[in-house]
Amino acid sequence: MRLNSMMTGLMASLLATPTLAQEGLEIVGRPSDAGTGFQPAATELARELQWLDGMVLVIITAIVLFVTALLIYCIVRFNERANPKAASFTHNTPIEIAWTVVPIVILVFIGAFSLPVLFNQQEIPEGDVTIKVTGYQWYWGYEYVGEDLVYDSYMIGSPFTGGDNSLTPEVREQLVEAGYSEEEFLLATDTSVVVPVGKTVVMQVTGGDVIHSWTIPAFGVKQDGVPGRLAELWFNADREGVYFGQCSELCGQAHAYMPITVKVVSEEAYEAWLAASKEAGEYTDVRQVLTN
Repeated sequence: MRLNSMMTGLMASLLATPTLAQEGLEIVGRPSDAGTGFQPAATELARELQWLDGMVLVIITAIVLFVTALLIYCIVRFNERANPKAASFTHNTPIEIAWTVVPIVILVFIGAFSLPVLFNQQEIPEGDVTIKVTGYQWYWGYEYVGEDLVYDSYMIGSPFTGGDNSLTPEVREQLVEAGYSEEEFLLATDTSVVVPVGKTVVMQVTGGDVIHSWTIPAFGVKQDGVPGRLAELWFNADREGVYFGQCSELCGQAHAYMPITVKVVSEEAYEAWLAASKEAGEYTDVRQVLTN
């Protein structure tokens, strides 16, 4: 058993490098150990969000430094030893006007940049591809609207309840067969959302039992799926590759184990994959198209 596990792990490390494993598709959007920054932005929405986050970080850092310096000055200048006789005034009109007007100006400045970003997210354009996604405990269902293609997506290794023992030789083999390495365990799914690069994709998000949330950090999108309601998000990926996300709404025992995989391919590969999947009546591994 141990020998079998070692051989399977060796095969995974040799065969499942991102580029070769996905037949030319680089694994772009994935979390990294000890990472503190954003994933590479693959959409204009993500670039806008990351720029806005950086701008707000500069502003709040300046505010923190200013307030800290002001506190230190007050401690030094107005302590009992340096200022034994306390002042008797109760108001300072210029200061009161300043601490009212300045925060308003700062908030208006931030709002002037953040509201257009918000509106760009919420104003859903007409999609070149429309996909309905339904969250279930604990997997995703996808329906390509108008294309007669429906399939489910489970985490490779599902069901998983935690612990290193769940990365069994069988699961390692499944990862290798799907074109992934052990590093993608808990991220990769048995089927993927396949979309064309440079096209507007609209996701119609809902929940089949409880509230779930469909999220791809590299795309800058996140939308709760509420049972009985249909919400929408959109993105236009400008870089081919493999991207990972997770359900981002606490939805029960296995919430942590319902990942999302999106593969962005060329328009020609997408059309070929869609035709092959529709002909088969089920999800077809996009790698079969990429190798042709």
